Amino acid sequence: MTNRVVYPGTFDPITNGHKDLIERAAAMFDEVIVAVASSEKKGPLFPIEQRVALAEACVSHLPNVKVVGFSSLLAFFCQEQEANILLRGLRAVSDFEYEFQLANMNRKLAPDLETVFLTPAEHLSFISSSLVREIALLGGDVSKFVPPVVVEALEAVRAARS
Repeated sequence: MTNRVVYPGTFDPITNGHKDLIERAAAMFDEVIVAVASSEKKGPLFPIEQRVALAEACVSHLPNVKVVGFSSLLAFFCQEQEANILLRGLRAVSDFEYEFQLANMNRKLAPDLETVFLTPAEHLSFISSSLVREIALLGGDVSKFVPPVVVEALEAVRAARS
């Protein structure tokens, strides 16, 4: 049996913490699908096509990883992708309660889908996309938190807003 894992998120933008989890998942599972959620209600900084392209650029060195945009219910997306595992990241204990609730709901919607939790490397555990966006848009250096291609994209957004 092929273990195909879906790692969903808004990835607005993809961070070094996300990349760490993707690289570790690529070593653990046969196939990894990075599922970029459209999440229009969150008002993302980058359009979904750009978030997919940035994620693809960041994982191009991993042959068993593909990036796909989606706007459907996550449980249904996993079924469409024939995934049997859902990967969720936990940065802190405070994330667990919400993630536990999601895992139980997904189990009800898709009983064959298992949820696996990974924590990022300790030096990456404080990074969040929302903090990165705020720092970058206010002129701060985010090069330690995101891949270079993301730094360039954030700088372009900041320049366009100036």
